[in-house]
Amino acid sequence: VAKLCVCDLLVAQCDVNCCCDPDCSAADFSLFTTCSVPIVTGDNRLCSQKAAIYSLDVEANPPERIFKLIDQVNPSVFCIHATNYKEALSFSSPQMPTSENFDQLLKEFESATFSAEPGSWNMNTDAQSPSDANETYRYEYGVPIQTEDAFLRLPSPVVSSWCSDANPAGFLVNQATKCTRSVSVEKCGNIQAVSMLFYINSSVLAVNITVQSVVVQSLNGMWTLLNSSDVLRLPMILDEVCINIVLGVSYHITYTDAGEIIEAAASFVLGAINKEALSIQQSFEISFTQVNTKPVPLSGNPGYVVGLPVRAGFRPQGYPFPVEIFFNTNKYGQLTILKSTSNQDCLAAQGARTPVLFGYNMVSGCKLRITAAVKCQPLTQTLLDLLKGQTFPEYVASFGNSRAQDVLDWVPITHFQTSEQRIYNTFQSSCQIPISLEIEVKWTKYGSLVNPQARIVNVTATITTTTLKQLPSGRERTIPITSSVVFTDISSPAEPGYKAWPTINVKLPFDFFFPFV
Repeated sequence: VAKLCVCDLLVAQCDVNCCCDPDCSAADFSLFTTCSVPIVTGDNRLCSQKAAIYSLDVEANPPERIFKLIDQVNPSVFCIHATNYKEALSFSSPQMPTSENFDQLLKEFESATFSAEPGSWNMNTDAQSPSDANETYRYEYGVPIQTEDAFLRLPSPVVSSWCSDANPAGFLVNQATKCTRSVSVEKCGNIQAVSMLFYINSSVLAVNITVQSVVVQSLNGMWTLLNSSDVLRLPMILDEVCINIVLGVSYHITYTDAGEIIEAAASFVLGAINKEALSIQQSFEISFTQVNTKPVPLSGNPGYVVGLPVRAGFRPQGYPFPVEIFFNTNKYGQLTILKSTSNQDCLAAQGARTPVLFGYNMVSGCKLRITAAVKCQPLTQTLLDLLKGQTFPEYVASFGNSRAQDVLDWVPITHFQTSEQRIYNTFQSSCQIPISLEIEVKWTKYGSLVNPQARIVNVTATITTTTLKQLPSGRERTIPITSSVVFTDISSPAEPGYKAWPTINVKLPFDFFFPFV
């Protein structure tokens, strides 16, 4: 920086008031009134750098220039500690697409991952090739899953809705994609991407991909599950209709806690097209399950997502001793309520449940027809089973991704019981029967104000009962039975004039993180 001088404009001449001009002598400096450039620095984005300080000592006789070289510390919280990649401090001109290079650029950048510097890829010929890999290969999160020939493909749309087969499946990355594939009846047997072989012909390292199930969809949309999944069905033309084309593939990978893949299975949906069809829509999905564990669907990560089921569970027998995990999930791992039916008959609705969806207030119900011959105790138990189900959960997950063994992530359900003043004349002595179940879920916004996560903090289940008295013989009465769920946001707003979070008044240059996003 001692050699930099932005005010030195004249060649071999002293610029007026330019204190860093090497062409100026001491006599010239004595005539200066100020230094037009008092400080010269390098890149102001560095955390520490040298700075050249120029000033005039007007009290000296004659006045003279003062020069200092100091270490300057950048006060900004966003600064560069070391410039180990010089090219990152400047822009490189991007290659503009033209009619001549478009195909080459599309081939280079159409996949889900690509390098900014393709030339820097080091293809080590001594490294173990996928075909030589053994079953002890351990994956890390996000690493593409290797096969004998390349990677496990999960086709996805790239530039448009058309399928690209260059998208690799990443380890432990659950994905679901849909894309459009160009087809024709005449060539359906020659299109690899509509054949089952295209998706199971490769092995995931030393593990073969097995066919778990095959569903056949007819032209009118009817689905049929094949009894045997061992049959390999290839596309073929039958009466001007191409059958056995792949409409959907669902991979399921089983892995160990060390990151080793021990099993790979695929489920297929096969369909048919007629000669009028020019394209089909294909769907692809991949999921992962750790060995010796039961897959539990998540409802958010970490906070709940609106519209996904509220996860619930109960304490295992023998709690708290002995215990391996604190909570087991129920059959569906969800909180459920009574499901309404078209005929509104409570007895016909027994066993019909619908999951409670986070953020959705729900009301369901049915009508119960009571005669004088009905007994009180069996009726009470039947209505409790109708309202609460066979196994009403004891706990609800506070987060959408709460694990069963994390005891503090589960909220107990508090039960209340109230009585209604209405009296139905049915029984000789009074009989209390439940007629409604009201579930209230209180939740709050948790974490950062920029990206708050929905967290359940309290759940109450209130059973309302009513009194029945004897009805005259031969008469009957209809009583409504209802279930409801209410979600209440109890997040506390920030008090007026109170800053909930400290703020930093700083603005970064638009190219600060270049070439990184």
